[in-house]
Amino acid sequence: MPKLRRLFVRDGRLRSGWRLLAYALLILLCSLAIGLPITFCALFALPLGALPPLFATALSYPGIWLATWLAQRFLTRAAFADLGFQRPPGWEAEMLFGVALGAGLMLAIFALEAGLGWVQIVGFAWQEGALNAVKALALGLGLYIAVAFTEELMVRGYILQTLAEGLPLGLAVPISSVIFGLLHASNPNASWVSTLNLVIAGIFLALGYVVTRCLWLPIGLHFGWNFFQGTLLGFPVSGTESPTLIRQIESGPDLITGGAFGPEAGLTGLVASLIGIGLILAWGRLHGDRHQPS
Repeated sequence: MPKLRRLFVRDGRLRSGWRLLAYALLILLCSLAIGLPITFCALFALPLGALPPLFATALSYPGIWLATWLAQRFLTRAAFADLGFQRPPGWEAEMLFGVALGAGLMLAIFALEAGLGWVQIVGFAWQEGALNAVKALALGLGLYIAVAFTEELMVRGYILQTLAEGLPLGLAVPISSVIFGLLHASNPNASWVSTLNLVIAGIFLALGYVVTRCLWLPIGLHFGWNFFQGTLLGFPVSGTESPTLIRQIESGPDLITGGAFGPEAGLTGLVASLIGIGLILAWGRLHGDRHQPS
């Protein structure tokens, strides 16, 4: 019996692998319990098919937050803030750097494709009225803030940090990034190329946590990338469409641009992630790496 107990329990709590399995089950149960009623209400309030896939996905986010709180409180037995929501000196700068980095990389992709004649701007949201532009901006802000906080909480928060309790960080980062890529593998227009590129993007985001030991930088990065990509520049975001200020038509080789999935499925997105990894590491060296070996 003691040997069997050691298989499941260490230091008075479930081992990290079992906690991750329990966490996955909690996400499923909480998302069903909270997300289904919200989905039914949305379906009754909106015409069939009127809810974009990305917004439909966001309906599961309250369940993810509840599942993460339950797992952190009762399985990990630690404070929720310990997942990376501490506020050390300079946390605001970390978040702003993340936003600027994500925005800058996406603007560079747009400028490159426009310079090559692969992006044609065909209109703007405000041409249909100022209210239409304000609506697109507000929806994009709300949606991509929710996406950034929730996905970082789940992947770079609970999953990465729980993996790192039982594995070296050099293994925990790529494993959590593979999970991140697979979470997007069922998105519209996804392919093995988009999944592999998102694994690299997951490493990019994870390093934001590694060099700061907080989630503020990866949250800012995730938001800046998605918000500029979808709401401001009109690219698909991981295969999904959202209200946008710029109406554009994209051409060019899908291998480079990512096609209908967006830059994450193309060489532009891959190169941007690799450049971002270098800049994150440079940020860590410049501002001091707060990572403490576990």
